[in-house]
Amino acid sequence: MRRREFLGVLSGGCTAVAWPLAARAQQVGKVYRIGFFNAGTSAGTPALPALLEGLKQFGWIEGNNIIIEYRYADNRVERLPGLAAQLVRLNVDAIVAVGTLAPLAAKQATSTIPIVMTSAGDPLGSGLIASLARPGGNVTGLSLMAPDLGGKRLELLRQIVPGLARVAVVWNAANPYPRLVLKQTENAAQQLKIEVQSLEVRVPDDVSSALDAAVRNKADGLISVEDPLTQSQRRLIADFAINNRLPAMSGVRDFADAGGLLSYGPDLGDLYQRAAGYVNKILNGAKPSDLPVEQPTKFELVINLKTAKALGLTVPMALQASADAIIE
Repeated sequence: MRRREFLGVLSGGCTAVAWPLAARAQQVGKVYRIGFFNAGTSAGTPALPALLEGLKQFGWIEGNNIIIEYRYADNRVERLPGLAAQLVRLNVDAIVAVGTLAPLAAKQATSTIPIVMTSAGDPLGSGLIASLARPGGNVTGLSLMAPDLGGKRLELLRQIVPGLARVAVVWNAANPYPRLVLKQTENAAQQLKIEVQSLEVRVPDDVSSALDAAVRNKADGLISVEDPLTQSQRRLIADFAINNRLPAMSGVRDFADAGGLLSYGPDLGDLYQRAAGYVNKILNGAKPSDLPVEQPTKFELVINLKTAKALGLTVPMALQASADAIIE
């Protein structure tokens, strides 16, 4: 069992210790206000400590020289514009926005306050930025998107479920990123001769009925596409999958921790910690338009052997050896 440590890699490739102490000393005596903005829930943001730790490495300590204004939409998309407007009225020095929907709402609310994305699905395609190298405007940060995630997840699931023929995909249709992952999955499924059942959700109340549809259609496996909505429902999805003997996976470790069979995707903790580097640069005078948007560089495969046993599945030893973490 191997566990990766957060490296604190920053935008531009510098580490926390490499930043001149003088740059931090310039900020002595001033307290900055930062908005933390999420379309989901506080419980659906387990990587937040990585952001706070990253800020601390740069000398930014909550309650000392920074104040953080937390705003959660609790998966109610209609609340996003109002919450974004609150942060603008507070005249925060920067907004750290989770996912895709929150930074989109923040960008619509302000063209001047810097916005740092922690994990936007498709910042270019969704119109958040002009380009990865030169984002332009007031938005920069980290992208969650990586090539062929959908295909890799299908391959992993098929290694544990050799007869995999039909996969149900639960995805938030109100978010551009899950739509892209669904398309990736459908393209890979054609090559693998696996049938994909698309199960759209938009609010938490949709999730149970979507899961029931997966069982009715005799799915052999389930993929929950990661976003703030499905993240907040991860325990419900994982419990349902176990109770209905349905092998299930998602893109973030929290799903496997909640009882899902496995997870594979970008390391969210790493992305959040790297986002702290963007905040540090901005508070020291950098313009978001000059800070290139970075893509994931660390990926996590987590396998829950306890769940595999409950489902009567055997995880190949070769797959276990390649995992970053095993839950027993």
